[in-house]
Amino acid sequence: MTYNDSLAYLESLNTFGIKLGLSRIERLAELLGHPERRYKTIHVTGTNGKGSVSCMTAEILQKSGLRTGLYTSPHLFSYTERFKINGEEISESDFADCIDRVKKAVEQMISEGEESPTQFEVLTALAFLWFAEQKVDYAVIEVGLGGLLDSTNIITPVLSVITNVTLEHADRCDGTLDGVARHKAGIIKNGVPVITAAEGMPLEIIRRTAEEKGAELFVRGLDFTSDFVRFHESVQELTLSSENLGVRSLHYDLSLLGDYQIANSSLAVMAAVLLSRSEPSITPAAMQAALKNAVWPGRFEDMSIGNQQIRVDGAHNPAGIKALREALDRYYPDMPRVFLMGILKDKAIDEMLEALLRPEDTLVATLPDSPRAAEPELLVEKAAVSHGEAEADNVKALDRALELSGEGTLLVCAGSLYLIGGLRQLLLQKEH
Repeated sequence: MTYNDSLAYLESLNTFGIKLGLSRIERLAELLGHPERRYKTIHVTGTNGKGSVSCMTAEILQKSGLRTGLYTSPHLFSYTERFKINGEEISESDFADCIDRVKKAVEQMISEGEESPTQFEVLTALAFLWFAEQKVDYAVIEVGLGGLLDSTNIITPVLSVITNVTLEHADRCDGTLDGVARHKAGIIKNGVPVITAAEGMPLEIIRRTAEEKGAELFVRGLDFTSDFVRFHESVQELTLSSENLGVRSLHYDLSLLGDYQIANSSLAVMAAVLLSRSEPSITPAAMQAALKNAVWPGRFEDMSIGNQQIRVDGAHNPAGIKALREALDRYYPDMPRVFLMGILKDKAIDEMLEALLRPEDTLVATLPDSPRAAEPELLVEKAAVSHGEAEADNVKALDRALELSGEGTLLVCAGSLYLIGGLRQLLLQKEH
């Protein structure tokens, strides 16, 4: 099977859509010899920040000398972005080879009268298989959707992390915040420590689930604290303390900007502190080295070209948009802003636009690469800005946004991840 053949096969699986449940992935893993049991795992879920936390945790493990896999979703441009070992993406040939073997297991399932796995289940099986064959020590596994019935939830990790819990994907999690919280808490396993930044009612559900499972729980703001010290030389200087674990004022520089990354990084540091109890190579020095150089594409990413300042952020729900606005107000409080945005029509468009945009801002609305995309004209109509334009073509929209920007003006590319991936590639081409 070639790489293009593997992509065609994955596309064919889209007809099965999203189906929560573990029976298909359990059978698929069984046919592959349960590769997910051949290394240690850290499981990460949450409404926002789970990708950043996964990335930072994997970076710390790698800097500690541990061979580390990282499985995240969705990708911004290529499927290979989802699978990394020590920061290196899977090759197209390895990707195709693993897909070919997973496909054979799928065909056996179908021949036995079982339901076909979904695209995400096949990709998850690929991750499990590749990490096992590459003999990783640890794999950081990000949940795709929810937690309880997500296909990644067949692992028994050494540590579980739940970032925050807000109302997203409620249609697949019983329709309420309570339901979303129960699905996120569904990754908690018997006796496996849990770290969380959740608050309010979701925290109580997580706490209750942890008690039922005999899982040690560490809550940000109660069992550990993280604080902003200062911004200098393009990094945030932060400090973390946990009296329970004897950690007092652990200082570290973080290359990822935004107030929300203070909380995210604290979860990764706490994960490292807990893991260091059995892994002596995980030291404060390794944590500091990892976080100072951590990069997470599409998350308040600096993609400036010459004197044109550009930030690219895949904020695609109200919580993410609110965090983006807070970051803009912290680092660029007085700078004029031009926004290049695309949003999916099933998102809270009114709430997101109101939270992000100022009356004096300029908006260029475009079309994300998704059948669920909202029409650009709708965004312009709803946005309370000084100037708005609609341009469905992403290339033309970027050119127009750059034309409206300039030195002294910040260009912000934001909205759907189905848009951000393509815009990043266009900007990378312009850089060169």
